Amino acid sequence: MSIRPVKQISGTQPTLEGAGVKLHRVFGFGDPSMTDPFLMMDDFRNDRPEDYKAGFPWHPHRGIETITYVLEGTVDHADSLGNAGSLGPGSVQWMTAGSGIMHQEMPKGDAKGRMHGFQLWANLPSSLKMTTPRYQDISGGDIPEIIDDDGTRVRVVIGEFWGKRGPVDGIAADPQYLDIYVPPGKRKVLPVDTYRQAFAYIFQGSASFRDASNPFGVLVEKEVAGEEVHIRDMSGNRTLVVFDTGDEIVVQAGDEGVRFLLVSGAPIREPVAWHGPIVMNTREELMQAFTELRNGNFIRESARM
Repeated sequence: MSIRPVKQISGTQPTLEGAGVKLHRVFGFGDPSMTDPFLMMDDFRNDRPEDYKAGFPWHPHRGIETITYVLEGTVDHADSLGNAGSLGPGSVQWMTAGSGIMHQEMPKGDAKGRMHGFQLWANLPSSLKMTTPRYQDISGGDIPEIIDDDGTRVRVVIGEFWGKRGPVDGIAADPQYLDIYVPPGKRKVLPVDTYRQAFAYIFQGSASFRDASNPFGVLVEKEVAGEEVHIRDMSGNRTLVVFDTGDEIVVQAGDEGVRFLLVSGAPIREPVAWHGPIVMNTREELMQAFTELRNGNFIRESARM
């Protein structure tokens, strides 16, 4: 067994998206090879309705899959193919945009005005860029949760973990998407497939991730020191931890425990031509998509059936 060392850590960037939604970008629009097959991730956590209620009006998607995971509040969605629904607390939607759709997402806070969720973009390989769009909407009650003897809780959103399988299936990147809570002071060893890219996104509490070569290194904040990263009070300081190769990670929870997303997927290793929510392999394919948008034939007839 080999523990994955930390390759990179970074904070989020406050970003304005949609019709004026204030959110935090975890990663995106940089070097896509760092998190391949994942392209972008946003944390839309807010308790001020005026900062998110304008939402994400109609916009196109092609060549990617979007994963929306809601913790608080709701997200109403609709698309140009006639699909519509609402994502409540604990629910997830995996949308395969494929050949193209027009889509909108409108967040609503809970009774206290709180809205919290994440959206992750996964790339599609060239062979599936123009596949027929589809949705998988999963309610929170259908996502299995595992509670270990020490109080560690794992919601298996996608993939298989500790003998449980998440309800989302048939995804190109063969991903694993876990929502993990480790109680205060507990140390956990978590398996991760050796051949997948993997990252953790800490959104509550604090933790350290350790390499076996330095199990007693000096704790640091937001920097790598002897292959150990220590993240303090991440409920206010969102942090991304990208791992190098190996088949497990070790997490040591801080005094208040830690909650984080652990996400991994099989790299695609293909060229990326990217502009906003349209991701193709070549500039020519990208320009063709925008020409179709202007001409009104972006939505393929096969997708309307």
